[in-house]
Amino acid sequence: LHLVESGGGLVQPGGSLRLSCAAPEFRLDAYAVGWFRQDPAKAREGVSCISPSGDDSYYADFVKGRFTISRDNAKNTVYLQMNSLQPEDTAVYYCAQAPPTWGASPMCDSRNYKLLEVWGQGTQVTVSS
Repeated sequence: LHLVESGGGLVQPGGSLRLSCAAPEFRLDAYAVGWFRQDPAKAREGVSCISPSGDDSYYADFVKGRFTISRDNAKNTVYLQMNSLQPEDTAVYYCAQAPPTWGASPMCDSRNYKLLEVWGQGTQVTVSS
C-alpha cells in the first residue's frame, strides 16, 4: 500500500502551491492523513494532519495562517494548500496515512512518526527567487 503525492515545484517567495495526496489502491476516508516535510539538514517534521471526516485538523505553529489542509473523500484525495511560501518551507513533502482510529493531533505528534507505516514517495517543494 502506498500514497502518491503531486503538486510540488519551484515557486518564488510569497507564492502558493497546492499539494495532493491520493491513494490508488485503497480508501482513505477511514483514516487520518497527514503532511510531513523533511529537509536534508533537519529531522522530519509534521506540517498538518486531518481527521477521517475532515472535521478536525492540526497545524504546526510554523504554518498556521499560511497552510490549509482539506480532504475530498469522494475523490479519495487529501490536499495541502500552501500560501505565503518562504525559503524555509523548502523541503520534500510527504503524506502518510494514520493507523485506524487515530485523530489529527496524535498523528502529527513527532513521538508517533515511527508508527506510521503507509507513506508516499514525496514531492519536492523549492521556494527561491
